[in-house]
Amino acid sequence: MTDTPTSGPGRDSAATRALAMSTIAFTVCFAVWTIFSIIGVAIKQQLGLSETQIGLLVGTPILTGSLVRVVLGVWTDRLGGRVVYTATMLAAAVSTFLLAYADSYPMMLLAALGIGLAGGSFAVGVAYVSRFYPASRQGTALGIFGVGNVGAAVTKFFAPIVLLAAGWQMVAEVWAAALALMAVIFWLTSEDDPVIRARRIHGAGEKKSFWGEFAPLKETRVWRFAFYYFFSFGAFVALSLWLPHYLIGVYGFDIATAGMVAAAYSVPASIFRAYGGVLSDRVGARTVLYWTFTIGVVATLILSLPTADYTIRGIDGVMRFHFEIGPVAFIAIAFVLGFSMSLGKAAVYKHIPTYYPKNVGAVGGLVGMIGGLGGFILPILFGVLNELTGLWSSCFMLLFVVASACFLWMHLTIRRMARGTALSSGLAPAAK
Repeated sequence: MTDTPTSGPGRDSAATRALAMSTIAFTVCFAVWTIFSIIGVAIKQQLGLSETQIGLLVGTPILTGSLVRVVLGVWTDRLGGRVVYTATMLAAAVSTFLLAYADSYPMMLLAALGIGLAGGSFAVGVAYVSRFYPASRQGTALGIFGVGNVGAAVTKFFAPIVLLAAGWQMVAEVWAAALALMAVIFWLTSEDDPVIRARRIHGAGEKKSFWGEFAPLKETRVWRFAFYYFFSFGAFVALSLWLPHYLIGVYGFDIATAGMVAAAYSVPASIFRAYGGVLSDRVGARTVLYWTFTIGVVATLILSLPTADYTIRGIDGVMRFHFEIGPVAFIAIAFVLGFSMSLGKAAVYKHIPTYYPKNVGAVGGLVGMIGGLGGFILPILFGVLNELTGLWSSCFMLLFVVASACFLWMHLTIRRMARGTALSSGLAPAAK
């Protein structure tokens, strides 16, 4: 037996079921992970929290859910996704339920740490799903799995209804119950991946120490993939959080309209991640990333241009010009940017099982961790830049620098690989 998934009708059925249940479970996990985006408003009013305190509370699950991905990914490689996924959901469900009975800020922060486990489920799902599919189909499979990001929109749409009807505590209880129920359903409808079954039945597969699982993280290539994900996923999450604030401050939108635009931005960009996986399988992940970073550089450059009035001395005297990106143009460009990021998210994870088939958990966990940290760090930097520059568009100036750095790093690396290939025996690169 090898680490390569077997084929055939039975295996195809198992792979489809594993992908479907993992995607549904990740959607529920993501909805729980972002629960404070809605109930945080009510908690702030109840406890009289400062902006800093509520910011820390809202950001704690994002931070912990990112940091824990490496360990959860390694455990998935060693123990199997069925066990780790179920345990992760149950632990996060308990923490979410206990949040409803927290009556102090420290207790809520403690509960938020446990809720963050729901976000760490991404690394579990990637390692689990990838083992059911051959390399030629992993991009599509992981792209579909990533659609679970839409869980954030689920919370934005439905949590306010429950909150207004029964209070924020009921939101926590209902979301906890949904996650616990999902854990049970996942356990009953899923099965161990082919690698874990082979180890159990035949003792196949090499034995590695726990610390040996982290060996690939020493490679620069892993951190390069992580930086790509910092932009494609981290910047996407940051913008989905920052857009309401930006639209209100720049264009005077009311909070309801700004919230709906932000939700509309996140839903299609999450769904198109599946299309990014299909494209990665068909034309190659590198090609898709070239598209992502090229569009990212152009879009962020345009959006970084501040509103300005220009005075020019012409032949016939002084001429004055006014430049401003209107709300319709801004939303259109932002949606194009979000679409390109959705393709890039899938393309990054197409690379991981190709280069590291036996370390998907550790490598995927690290890449996911860096991406998640982007969603936590970038909004903070956006606020700092607003204060330092006095320009609303400064957030896009930062993203322009990040997108340009991703493009240049990838392009220079590919050029170096091409030169190395030309000097060698003519072997093709390991992946497109």
